[in-house]
Amino acid sequence: MGSRRNGAVNVVDGPVPKHRQLRDILLAMVEGELVPDAPIPSERELVQRFGVSRATVREAVGRLVSEGRLYRVRGKGTFVAAPKVESQMHLASFTEDMRRRGHKPSTVVLGADETVAPPPARAALGLDVTDRAFRIERLRSADGAPMAHEVSWLPAAPLPDLLERDLMSSIYSILAHDYGRVLDSAAQTVWAEGADPLRARLLRVPPAAPLLVFRKTSYASGRPMEHVTSWYRADRYQVHMTLDSALHGHRPT
Repeated sequence: MGSRRNGAVNVVDGPVPKHRQLRDILLAMVEGELVPDAPIPSERELVQRFGVSRATVREAVGRLVSEGRLYRVRGKGTFVAAPKVESQMHLASFTEDMRRRGHKPSTVVLGADETVAPPPARAALGLDVTDRAFRIERLRSADGAPMAHEVSWLPAAPLPDLLERDLMSSIYSILAHDYGRVLDSAAQTVWAEGADPLRARLLRVPPAAPLLVFRKTSYASGRPMEHVTSWYRADRYQVHMTLDSALHGHRPT
């Protein structure tokens, strides 16, 4: 980091590039002075405050943006990013996952009804054309900040009166405790897409902001019980995976 004079940290000439010094100074501000979503000083203010060029400021800020510590909003400025929640790839409800990581989960039910499932959900759940299903739409938050928009489909026949349960709690727990349906396996696909106007509004992100999309079908003793699509804020959520070689110990050639 740069030198310290009269209690202030300065960018100085030396072996450490100025953009790296400024990056470290800004990171210390992010971690010690600024709260999530707070703006950082403008490019002009940083140039004047630290006596560096605009190119140096842009390089330092750009590095922090690429590292996920800052984010830009066109026409408004650069802001402090909230720490990302890291999720292991395992079968757990959002509520359980957030609590395990020390966050306070909360849920808003945006809609819940019984209807005929669309073809993708019907196929995933093994339903006939006339079979009924529950559609549950929820907004999931961690520590009061929106994290994910979620649309779930569940078969109606084995889950009578499901919509009368507390749908702000874990559906996995409801299935296990009220219906004896313990979800024990799942198949999941993950991709990225830009936020459409609806999800931009719900998740409080700019339109076209990057989202991680998870589509999962979960099973209880081999029977599909839930088909859910979840759109997560990519600036607040990341996934950790441990991969084993398909060769099972054989050395690749």
